[in-house]
Amino acid sequence: MTTAERQLEAARTMIAEVARTLDLNASVRLWDGSAVPLGANVTGPFEIHIANPGVIGGLLRWPTLDNLIRRYVDKDIDFTGGSLIEFGSQLNRGRRSIRARDVSILQLIRQLRPFLFATGGYTPDDQGFAGDMIGRKASTRNNEAYVRFHYDLSNEFYALFLDSEMVYSCAYFTDWDSGIAAAQRDKLDMICRKLRLKPGDRLLDIGCGWGGLVCHAVRKYGVTATGITLSEEQIDFARDKVKKLGLNDKITLEFTDYANVQGSFNKIASIGMYEHIGLKNIPAYMHKVRSLLTEDGVFLNHAISRRAPKTASLGRRLRPEQKALAKYIFPGGELDDIGHSLVAMERAGFEVHDVEAWREHYALTCKLWCERLTNEKEKAIALVGEEKYRIWIAYLAGCSLAFARGSARIYQTVATKTAKGKSPLPATRADLYRQ
Repeated sequence: MTTAERQLEAARTMIAEVARTLDLNASVRLWDGSAVPLGANVTGPFEIHIANPGVIGGLLRWPTLDNLIRRYVDKDIDFTGGSLIEFGSQLNRGRRSIRARDVSILQLIRQLRPFLFATGGYTPDDQGFAGDMIGRKASTRNNEAYVRFHYDLSNEFYALFLDSEMVYSCAYFTDWDSGIAAAQRDKLDMICRKLRLKPGDRLLDIGCGWGGLVCHAVRKYGVTATGITLSEEQIDFARDKVKKLGLNDKITLEFTDYANVQGSFNKIASIGMYEHIGLKNIPAYMHKVRSLLTEDGVFLNHAISRRAPKTASLGRRLRPEQKALAKYIFPGGELDDIGHSLVAMERAGFEVHDVEAWREHYALTCKLWCERLTNEKEKAIALVGEEKYRIWIAYLAGCSLAFARGSARIYQTVATKTAKGKSPLPATRADLYRQ
């Protein structure tokens, strides 16, 4: 038997063993064109393609998530006949996984031996963030560079999958069949309701994105608003939007870091920005926000969260998927758990009033974004290149699946300054849902 024949036989045997555990409605298409089912009764068209024996050899020698991502980005691993979300949903529904104790190490070594020296095409990594991607050291942390890496891909790219208002955070579905545009309008309005915005209020939007919230709040609730961002692409878009809407006298937009903001605001919103600041910077962040808030003010923090760790240490190691996210999508970002976020708020002098989970809303939001970007594949590739497009499809699909299975969460938290006596919030929350 030739080396090529031994590799094919080993690959088919390995996939068959995986299929007995996973039992999925999908197949693996090998480099010789043959297909191996991943389940007992495969009827669906979804296929994972492996381009050459070097894919397995490379993963065997360097078995990391980062290597797997590079193989996917380079199209050494590909898929047809469906979406990554559809495939991942099969795994989510069955909670299927392959545990170490299910696999005989000696048997695995014997099976994979034909791939030990297999080589295949592999290009250098030029898609990841080049600097300190975690940013836990103040000396190497560069918030502006982190923001530019993620947000300055181009406004045209984001417009391919966002709604017309360019709202890039979890939507709020009052009906699960609502489209993304309606759900984002409902989200903006719910934020304004939770802040109890009224004419004359001074609103600060920390991380204002493309200006969706400040424009909505000014037009519908009569406030004056200040938005800040470190993305040049975003602020150019937002300033043009404000000018077109004739809101220059009501909205101020600043290209600055939150630490540099001065002034006093009775309403502050932080929507999808908290994830960017880094865990060690949370205490300083909370104290800064509190210093900007009036005594009768309201603060709303909207942030993705992770499960609480088993230990209280903030110096914990990142999981492989978190490292990959920091490298390819969100450098400088870390996810807090909701318990620690609330503790940090209270230690900074906030009184927490409401905490609402939106996990299922973000699973659907990311699913719709992924579908919209997939439908604009050719335009996306023309704007950012095929490698970046593939990374983003995997990112949006992975986020949707993570929220669906509960490994990622998201919460909106409403707080005020700690005070004795009556708070600035009403006695009940009935006003939030009154039409």
